[in-house]
Amino acid sequence: MNNYKLTIQYDGGRYKGWQRLGNGEDTIQAKIENVLSEMVGRKIEIIGCSRTDAGVHALAQIANFKISENLTESEIKTYLNKYLPQDISVIDVSIVPDRFHARYNAKDKTYIYKIWNEEYTNPFMRKYSMHVDGKLDLAKMKTACQYFVGEHDFTTYSNAKSKKKSMVREIYALDIEENAGFIHVKVRGDGFLYNMVRKIVGTLIEVGLGEIEADRIPAIINSKERVLTGGMADPGGLYLEKIDF
Repeated sequence: MNNYKLTIQYDGGRYKGWQRLGNGEDTIQAKIENVLSEMVGRKIEIIGCSRTDAGVHALAQIANFKISENLTESEIKTYLNKYLPQDISVIDVSIVPDRFHARYNAKDKTYIYKIWNEEYTNPFMRKYSMHVDGKLDLAKMKTACQYFVGEHDFTTYSNAKSKKKSMVREIYALDIEENAGFIHVKVRGDGFLYNMVRKIVGTLIEVGLGEIEADRIPAIINSKERVLTGGMADPGGLYLEKIDF
């Protein structure tokens, strides 16, 4: 039995997220599983590391699956890229030890969120970033970032659909950079709850626009009241950038 690790890129704009939903075909997982199943002639299930939400993109999603066939990495990669939709690409296939598990072996994950911060829209990136036309105060946003770093109960920054037993997560780093009209929010942590990153970015935008003060964030986190987080950033600006094992 061979254990194969996939590194996958996708434009999540037309999908309902990573995770297969019943018999639905409009998820990333379903598309990949269907092609693999055709390849070997029986149903194949894959394990994905991060269950990205509907509309969210990935630069390096990781998944694994096991089959008894002795296929080369090149054969699998070529077959997948031939039959997958053009908005999903498998950029690497490698044989890994039998005990490798894409979800359980992940040490940390990095997401990046792209904000287009100009008065006018960006025609070429309108589906891949969030347009905020009001000038954002980066200094205030960077101050706000420090309140999220560390281990916290992020119930406030989760969605009601979150089914996790524990809402405690640790954010290792939260940084903001500006580059040619774009503001990039990069967050690295041990894991993230449903909608957590988009809710955090939504709060950072509110701070940047002067709608709330940065020093209110600890009280918002500790309140565990989801209604206090305000707006949630659009899904199209969010990318799963990297996973470390």
